[in-house]
Amino acid sequence: MLRIAIVGCGKIADQHVAAIRRIPGCEIVAVCDREVLMAGQLGERCGVKGCYGDLAVMLAECKPDVVHITTPPQGHFALAQMCLQAGSHVYLEKPFTITAGEARQLTDLAGTSGRLITAGHNLQFTLEMLEMRRLVKAGFLGGTPSHLESHFSYGLDDASYVAPILGSRKHWVRQLPGQLLHNVVSHGIAKLAEFLDDDAVVLMASAHQSPRLRSLGGAEVLDELRVLIRDGKGTSAFFCFTTQLKPSLNLLKIYGPSNALVVDHASGCLIRNRSVTSKSYLTFIVPPLQASREYFRNARHNLMHILRHRLHQDAGMKELIARFYDSIRLSQPPPIPYREILLTARIMDDIFAQIYPPASQPENAPLAASTK
Repeated sequence: MLRIAIVGCGKIADQHVAAIRRIPGCEIVAVCDREVLMAGQLGERCGVKGCYGDLAVMLAECKPDVVHITTPPQGHFALAQMCLQAGSHVYLEKPFTITAGEARQLTDLAGTSGRLITAGHNLQFTLEMLEMRRLVKAGFLGGTPSHLESHFSYGLDDASYVAPILGSRKHWVRQLPGQLLHNVVSHGIAKLAEFLDDDAVVLMASAHQSPRLRSLGGAEVLDELRVLIRDGKGTSAFFCFTTQLKPSLNLLKIYGPSNALVVDHASGCLIRNRSVTSKSYLTFIVPPLQASREYFRNARHNLMHILRHRLHQDAGMKELIARFYDSIRLSQPPPIPYREILLTARIMDDIFAQIYPPASQPENAPLAASTK
């Protein structure tokens, strides 16, 4: 039985609790937050008696096998370091760390301490992403990917999330090197890092502020991002983060020498685009019929997954956590290779260096309050 602890008792901690409860062979034994009241409230909601306001005390008394860190990212490095040194494996919410240098130190420490660490890139483990990997491995693309596109959206119709950020320059999101973008783009970048090699270079990163965000205030906060990347093999990639497009996009497109795949997280679909040449007027008939068949196939599969209780909210998080726990039990590599975690962090460093030059960076702030 794995003993699990959660550090950081904000809103996202409840999602972790719900996912952990779906996984057999584990038990939440403690929760911790600098605001003890937050820890007590989460403990009451999930029936955990071990509620702490000091991480060192929790680690010494409970000795958890795994610690989930769900604090703002400013605290990720120091908290994960403490947990690894205390002998606990670590699930670290996104973004993994503030910088690629910190990410490297943590993965190195995990290796020397004989512990495992993973990043909270749960969208990498949705059902449609798992099927995508199966098809890529089976050779559906006809070779290695030639071009990748990742689109990620966050709507501002409900300003309840962004209003506190815009209302205070001291908000923990405003203290990140990439500000608002830093807290949300790692999901989309991680999808690209899986298929890019370590020589990937950010050719161009361009960002601006949308009219909607401008109307809400926060002049220096950017919410529209476009990025071009190329790696050593010649694979190109495009990343788009937006708050403006409707309907919202959460897509990964993978183009190969023969065929292409489109992962649509919004609808839980994986679309197989085969390169088939039709003659005459069939060019206008066959492709729409093929697309219709693909969407019908996805609807049927999703219905079956719902009936079998495989498809639910945060299914990707449950899958990632379960695989991480299995890697601990079986002494196997973690579900997300460290190479991908480090490349994601380095690409993010490069992007933010371009769109927020050092002179415009906010002053380093002390550790933010441990809620997220």
